[in-house]
Amino acid sequence: MVTVLPAGLSQVVLHRFADVDAGERGVAGYLDPFGNGRARYPYARWVSPEREIGFPATELVPSWTATTPPGSWLEVELQGRTAAGATTKWYVMGRWASGEDSIHRTSLPGQGDDDGDVAVDTLVARRPLVAYRLRLTLYGEGARVRSAGVMASAVPARASVPPSAPGGPGTGVVLDVPCRSQKVHKGHYPQWDGGGESWCSPAAVTMVLEYWGRGPGPEELSWVDPGDPCPAVDHAARHMYDHSYQGTGNWPFSVAYAGGYGLDGFVTRLRSLAELERLIAAGVPVMTSQSFKEHELPGSGYSTSGHIMVVVGFTEAGDVVANDPAAPGDGSVRRVYPRAAFENVWLRSTSSGGIVYVVHPPDHPLPASDGNW
Repeated sequence: MVTVLPAGLSQVVLHRFADVDAGERGVAGYLDPFGNGRARYPYARWVSPEREIGFPATELVPSWTATTPPGSWLEVELQGRTAAGATTKWYVMGRWASGEDSIHRTSLPGQGDDDGDVAVDTLVARRPLVAYRLRLTLYGEGARVRSAGVMASAVPARASVPPSAPGGPGTGVVLDVPCRSQKVHKGHYPQWDGGGESWCSPAAVTMVLEYWGRGPGPEELSWVDPGDPCPAVDHAARHMYDHSYQGTGNWPFSVAYAGGYGLDGFVTRLRSLAELERLIAAGVPVMTSQSFKEHELPGSGYSTSGHIMVVVGFTEAGDVVANDPAAPGDGSVRRVYPRAAFENVWLRSTSSGGIVYVVHPPDHPLPASDGNW
């Protein structure tokens, strides 16, 4: 479904795919550029029907949840159709495995051409796209995709965004999401994104997993230093790490990690805090991506070129209650940010344009949407 929106608002549609039974089958080789060598794998491939977007989209972001037993992995690709009717090549959007015993998890740089390019987790269209196809290839034995989605969007160029009116269904609701600081992991396991100071996404995903009563068990955490303040954050960083990007902030990889613990999830864009309030009212915390200078977000105490927080609620006045993993310790993670300032640094086109990831148990329903979840 695509909703016609007033001028100046982002156009967003999220398509979700439930039927991903593979068609084509064969055997193919893969040379892991990060050290596992060359191997041959049986594969099974599924290609979606072409999906009309409903507007000229400039960015596409896939997301998925999947199971990849040892020795198996998943490749995700997108192909678009331009307004002039031309079909693009297939762009690789990720080579992913939940573990480390088959391939190194990675995005794929260097794919740019006249039609577009891949910026880590986002297909950036140089010629706007009006339709696309998704291709999933499962390598090895036993791999299974549980869910997949593609968010297509066109975010208007805007340096600032007017605030939405408070008073929605999430007003005065604060969810009991545990607080986890990334900063207490400073210097931990620097081979994964330089250590904890960069682990905003692992910390955010860990908070949400704990809220839903999910996450790695003691046997999965046995490799972590026993003095670690929250071993689950280290585990998330290790298993979300993108070896090409050399970071733990790949959006689809974050969702896929949460999916490994039985949650459903997707990456999308929201158009306002009013939309986010509906998710909070439904009991669903939302992970948001934003960038800002310190003075643009009062109370933050820092500047960032890209950071993940967990919005956990709203005050009675409509201000944002966020679990901010950039806090120096768990006790100061819970913050209240002014509504207008938060909405601006999250939605403007020089930031993420409203990117969020949402994860929830499959049996926990989401509220109705206008097509972006």
